[in-house]
Amino acid sequence: MKKTSKGSLGVVETKYFTFNEPLKLECGKTLSPVTVAYETYGNLNAENTNAVLILHAFSGDAHAAGYHKGEEKPGWWNDMIGPGKAFDTDKYFVVCPNIIGGCRGSTGPSSVNPATGRPYGLDFPIITVSDMVNAQKKLIDHLGIKKLLSVSGGSMGGMQALQWVANHPQAVKTCIPVAATLKHSPQQIAFDEVGRQAVMADSDWNNGEYYGGKQPERGLSIARMIGHITYMSDQSMEDKFSRKLKNDIYSFSFRSDFEVEGYLRYRGDSFVKRFDANSYLYITKAMDYYDLSDGKLFASGKNMDTRFLVISFKSDWLYPSYQSKEIVQVLRGRQADVTYCEINSTYGHDAFLLEVEDQSKLIRSFLERASRK
Repeated sequence: MKKTSKGSLGVVETKYFTFNEPLKLECGKTLSPVTVAYETYGNLNAENTNAVLILHAFSGDAHAAGYHKGEEKPGWWNDMIGPGKAFDTDKYFVVCPNIIGGCRGSTGPSSVNPATGRPYGLDFPIITVSDMVNAQKKLIDHLGIKKLLSVSGGSMGGMQALQWVANHPQAVKTCIPVAATLKHSPQQIAFDEVGRQAVMADSDWNNGEYYGGKQPERGLSIARMIGHITYMSDQSMEDKFSRKLKNDIYSFSFRSDFEVEGYLRYRGDSFVKRFDANSYLYITKAMDYYDLSDGKLFASGKNMDTRFLVISFKSDWLYPSYQSKEIVQVLRGRQADVTYCEINSTYGHDAFLLEVEDQSKLIRSFLERASRK
């Protein structure tokens, strides 16, 4: 067993919840059966009032904290979840589900279609962030939780957190969207479309029918390389790579001369080993359809009782701070209780994974006040 550091959850396991009731989707179709992969950390109190729902970003999964048996790498938000951490598992029962449409245990295009006995591929219906949240609500009901103390996540996770408030306002006491937005901008849609086109241009994609054969690795790798550039900032790339050469001299060829080139290729090659190309298409499309502007965040005629902590990062140009400020403006326009903080970071969009200390101070204090009230 891997030695665990102070505040570690140790070895954890992914669980699975399947429901057969057809899930009604925004596209007009239904999905059944539906499996949601999830992990839990800490214990639910006797009153069922200490549950915190953590929602992952685009390429994340249910493994948010702790270690899987035999693996060296911890969950994607391990520095934020655990005993004494921001989401303190000595106090809170933390739940992290994998989204539907993904490929990390929840039902998605690589899952078996019960009607054919083969992977769905492009027969999988188009899903939205709202559909993801409604599937998660089934899980929360299954766990016996009527009201969540908080919902939180970064990037697409923050978008899901806001969608929870829009869909199920009475089930959410507090909401912590980090580096998120009310809707995708044309630039954000454009980056997603370039990634999708890279995947679909790979001949191995085969119109989504590649299961059991060669995967469209080249196209998916390029899509990931494009995406990863947007996660960093100009300053963080300068600090990490500058113009450093891999072998101290130019090769005068199209091999990777610069360290940043090698880094992007490594990121792309690593991504294809754990992610499904069709899931890339479906999830990016769901993010592009996401839109809580123009009053869609609030149920008509109802007051907003949920309290908010909105966090952004100064160097984030993928989900820039002005988009978080738009969230705050909408919330304050409806007299919601909202706190906003822009963290001064050079890490770009990846800051929500890296700026642990500042986020922890804000979130720990916010949740403690929410628990007392």
